[in-house]
Amino acid sequence: MPTRELLRWQFDLTWSLTEYHLDRLAVDDVLWEPAPLCWTVRRGADGSWSPDWADVEPDPVPVPTIAWVTWHLGWWWGVSADHLRGRAPRDREAVAWPGPAGVAGWLRDLRDDWAGALGGLTDADLAAPAAFPWPADAGMTVAQVLAWANAELMKNTAELGQLRLLRAAGARQ
Repeated sequence: MPTRELLRWQFDLTWSLTEYHLDRLAVDDVLWEPAPLCWTVRRGADGSWSPDWADVEPDPVPVPTIAWVTWHLGWWWGVSADHLRGRAPRDREAVAWPGPAGVAGWLRDLRDDWAGALGGLTDADLAAPAAFPWPADAGMTVAQVLAWANAELMKNTAELGQLRLLRAAGARQ
């Protein structure tokens, strides 16, 4: 199977698992705090949402909420799409999380944008050098960016699913 088709198959498979959890995600699940020490997305006085963040990872590492995991997914995926499409990448602070009720639609819109970008790639595009998310001199290609994005999406989907399942299990006790 050619690289482009394999990467697309892997993305579609991973996205089907993401959809499994998005279809079952309740609004109340999104801001549920699974531990006393957690990172989430907090609503400001102006109505906008801001993620917890530290430039140096704290010790111990806070447990993320579904809100934080979905914001993080939207941040890295949106910036990756910016790079892939040749757009100026947005700053982390400029990523506008839509809130608990809008998160599934927001992620689906990101998926559609990403899938559209993938559809236009040629073999030459896949072999082209890519400096994101690595240093410019790392020698990575666009195909490696796509493989990384698939792995990152799988990781975030697993985190989202595990948090959703823990919340559901706790609600039944």
